Amino acid sequence: MKLIHSLTYAALFGSAITLQAQVGQQQKLNPTIEQFVNEINNNSQLEKIAHELLDGIGPRLVGSPQMDQASDWAIKTFKSWGIDARREDYGTWKAWERGLTHVDMTYPRTKNIEATQLAWSPATKKAVNAEVIAMPIFKSEAEFKAWLPKVKGKIVLMSQNQSHGRSDYQYKEFGTEELYSKITADKKAANDAWTNSIKVTGHTNNTLPLVLEENGAAAVAISYWTGIMGANRIFGAKTTKIPMLDISNEDYGMLYRLAENGTYPKLTVNAQSKHNGVTKTHNTIAEIKGKEKPNEYIILSAHFDSWDGAQGATDNGTGTIAMMETIRTIKKLYPNNKRTILVCLWGSEEQGLNGSRAFVEDHPEIVKNTQAVFNLDNGTGRVVNINGSGFVNSYDYMTRWLAGAPNDVTKHIKTEFPGSPGGGGSDHASFVAAGVPGFMLSSLNWGYGTYTWHTNKDTYDKIVFEEIQSNAILAASLVYMADQEENLVNRDKRVLPTGRDGKQMTWPEVKSPRRTSDGY
Repeated sequence: MKLIHSLTYAALFGSAITLQAQVGQQQKLNPTIEQFVNEINNNSQLEKIAHELLDGIGPRLVGSPQMDQASDWAIKTFKSWGIDARREDYGTWKAWERGLTHVDMTYPRTKNIEATQLAWSPATKKAVNAEVIAMPIFKSEAEFKAWLPKVKGKIVLMSQNQSHGRSDYQYKEFGTEELYSKITADKKAANDAWTNSIKVTGHTNNTLPLVLEENGAAAVAISYWTGIMGANRIFGAKTTKIPMLDISNEDYGMLYRLAENGTYPKLTVNAQSKHNGVTKTHNTIAEIKGKEKPNEYIILSAHFDSWDGAQGATDNGTGTIAMMETIRTIKKLYPNNKRTILVCLWGSEEQGLNGSRAFVEDHPEIVKNTQAVFNLDNGTGRVVNINGSGFVNSYDYMTRWLAGAPNDVTKHIKTEFPGSPGGGGSDHASFVAAGVPGFMLSSLNWGYGTYTWHTNKDTYDKIVFEEIQSNAILAASLVYMADQEENLVNRDKRVLPTGRDGKQMTWPEVKSPRRTSDGY
């Protein structure tokens, strides 16, 4: 997912109304919703399906065999619950399969290096043994061009060296005010200097790896440290012929210092992976047909794909398992649903909402008749914010739906109405752009942005299952309440305010998906 959600946009607009969900000491739940609560609290399948998905299959990078395996597993699981399920292909992507990666320092001493091959990285045909060179700070493009021939045959450290490896919060908690101020100023100065150095080369962090490759580098290494000890973000390689790696902040700093001080370390890099041409991209759809209004829809939304630095547990394994638990519970306890209920597990969200955009483009008849889309995609926390997404009457129906959910779930939730449409932070935005009431069920942070979002620490053990149970109860309650509406809810859009540039803001446009990996 992208880390910008619709909440961010809502917070910018003073016209949004903030509302605390009602809390009562005594609440008489609808009997069906009460059954939902009991089932999810006392017969939860969340840990089972999380184990099967995250431990058994692992991360779900678009184009990888694991993405196909995950879809097959989900379809089989849905069908075991008596729910129809299918795969819908919408395009192709470069097919890549991760293999084992070993990086070892052989000089000036021997040490295993904590490193990860970036997604879609070229493999080493045989182990690469090479000296390490650190990219310095450049004052001009001429200085960069004079340095460039030195990379030939070398493993190039391309990222800024982080001279302070402790998290900011530790300096703030344990250091003196003077130390904290000094560290903060030092970091800013170092970051500014490095940013300017990249700028004067005439390239960017995305284009520099290719320049190094073209000038004969043996491999490129970066360290995308989050600022939290041990956590690095793992994205895609920018090279086409040589391996590109991410090295932990601790090991990267050691290699950088050695190279910078003239003791050029040597590494052996063995990065195995397979490029298998192209493969199909797909969404995985589960469906419970409506009994009275089968051509009207309620959609439970979560993206299925992930980056593959870890298991993709909180981005977005948690959203996936919550929506699967929700539909399992609904199928078991709500046999007479009026409208068709879909669970849509999207592909290639991480590359630009491609799966949900393809669905919107390919299914205009569903889009036209969708009551609401409920989307989960931001970590392991309980839902604490719901934005009206810019629909004028969202206050009316969303507060009515929330009133039907248990108070111990809704008491944490703040709502903002009418809110404003998100610009593309997660898959609900694909529907909002098309005029469908789509709602991001935004969760409590739990360190998501700095610790697990797209990092090597996004693992099963970071899931707080009690919070996910709460979200499944909420989602099931919202589906039931939305299904009980006699008619499709009003879709009138608010008039958006002027932006910071003084111009009238406009509703987001429907965007076509990227259906191939060409140019990515």
